Amino acid sequence: MFQRLREDIASVRERDPAARSALEVLTCYPGVHALAVHRLAHGAWESGFLWLGRFLSHLGRMFTGIEIHPGARIGRRVFIDHGMGVVIGETAEIGDDCTIYQGVTLGGTSLYRGTKRHPTLGRGVVIGAGAKVLGGFEVGDGAKVGSNAVVVKPVPAGATAVGNPARVLDGERKERDAREEKAKEMGFSAYGVTRDMDDPIARALHGILDHAVENDRRMQCLLERLAEAGIKIDEVPECKDDFDPDKLSKMVD
Repeated sequence: MFQRLREDIASVRERDPAARSALEVLTCYPGVHALAVHRLAHGAWESGFLWLGRFLSHLGRMFTGIEIHPGARIGRRVFIDHGMGVVIGETAEIGDDCTIYQGVTLGGTSLYRGTKRHPTLGRGVVIGAGAKVLGGFEVGDGAKVGSNAVVVKPVPAGATAVGNPARVLDGERKERDAREEKAKEMGFSAYGVTRDMDDPIARALHGILDHAVENDRRMQCLLERLAEAGIKIDEVPECKDDFDPDKLSKMVD
């Protein structure tokens, strides 16, 4: 147990620039306290002392504001930052080195006992503040869930899910490589977002704008070729709209 506690303290100091000492982490970080209480509650639950497990879990919730069901399985070096309002359900599973911020819910959508109702997080997953991950599906290794996202379907490994309902960003390989490189430099992506991350709707609008500009370019080339070939073209009426792709592009950035 003390080995796990030392790992928890080290992971907090690595991922939180506000952590100044091991003593500060041990005494002032509710996420560390909640995980320590959960290990006791989970041990009691697994040993068949169900009431005791629930009671210890309830005490942990009272003192930390973090509710973890004693049946949940949590890996090593998990960091619950700030923590207030975090809820982790009975059949949830959290892999090693995950980071969870305040207000996160790992909840279930089924009312049937004995089924996998809550999500499974792979290794190194980051769940941003206020995000809701609902259902018995998997969030793959290294995935990120943006703040306030509502995730109701699986997230592939290494992907980023944002929005309500959450959409998975699946950018070009070059973009993903650049993002991974930045993440390596930072150590991890705080709150599950990066400054340069594109919203999926904005990406779609950019694609439409690019297509419209390309169509205009092709049309102009076609008119020039016809004129060079001596084909008479009736006067093309001037477009009256005020279409400025650069301006529209900035609006959706």
